[in-house]
Amino acid sequence: MKLGFIGLGIMGTPMAQNLLNAGHDMHVRTRSKVPAALQAAHVCATNADVARAADIIFLMLPDTPDVEAVLFGKDGVAEGLSAGKVVVDMSSISPMDTKAFAQKINALGCEYLDAPVSGGEVGAKAASLTIMVGGTEATFERIKPLFELMGKNITLVGGNGDGQTTKVANQIIVALNIAAVGEALLFASKAGADPAKVRAALMGGFASSRILEVHGERMIKRTFDPGFRIALHQKDLSLALSGAKAIGVSLPQTASAAQLMQACASNGWGQLDHSALVKSLELMAAHEVAPAK
Repeated sequence: MKLGFIGLGIMGTPMAQNLLNAGHDMHVRTRSKVPAALQAAHVCATNADVARAADIIFLMLPDTPDVEAVLFGKDGVAEGLSAGKVVVDMSSISPMDTKAFAQKINALGCEYLDAPVSGGEVGAKAASLTIMVGGTEATFERIKPLFELMGKNITLVGGNGDGQTTKVANQIIVALNIAAVGEALLFASKAGADPAKVRAALMGGFASSRILEVHGERMIKRTFDPGFRIALHQKDLSLALSGAKAIGVSLPQTASAAQLMQACASNGWGQLDHSALVKSLELMAAHEVAPAK
């Protein structure tokens, strides 16, 4: 198939590579050097050129304004679309704006799926991402074989915007779990217990979770190289809180997690992995879960 991919970052590059490795004709657009893994792809001069060359165009971009600019800005995807093509936005952005973007793309005779992902860089490389999709069932079924090259848990949640709503819900759960694990390990450590042994004990009980397994280990080993940056998770929690305001819902624990991430960002830790949220808790306690190696 003739595919396009725009957004070759930490996540986008391995996702595009998995599509390319399956034998598809790949057209890419990037502002930086094309990664070595994608040297076999066709490099396009503009986003519009990607849309002209490809039948299905994937986006993996940082935030809502980035998606809007790529789609509808000068030399944007919309300028290169023709009837029957499909735009698949795998970024994590505003559900409300997603609905508006979909309507504009539909008006051009094209289909639109919002398909944000969870699983981080590890999941992108292993093609094991969770993919949450909003759009029509017919378009979903058409694109599903391509999703299966990038992920394992693939769900059509509902119409356009519902995929993004699901991702926001996912990020609420992940943030609150990171904060809970951080508080638990910090409490254990300052009380004099070995946090590594506490974590091992908890992994065998009802408190066990993927966050405790992966991010708990990061907190103990002080390995905060980004799989998913605090700055990006901040953006997702901002989407949650602005969305909650719009629909009249209170999310007090989400707001608390957002403030912990803000404290990290204020101290220059915004580019660290989101497991480094624990550093804001440590700052208040004047104690680290474990000494730096």
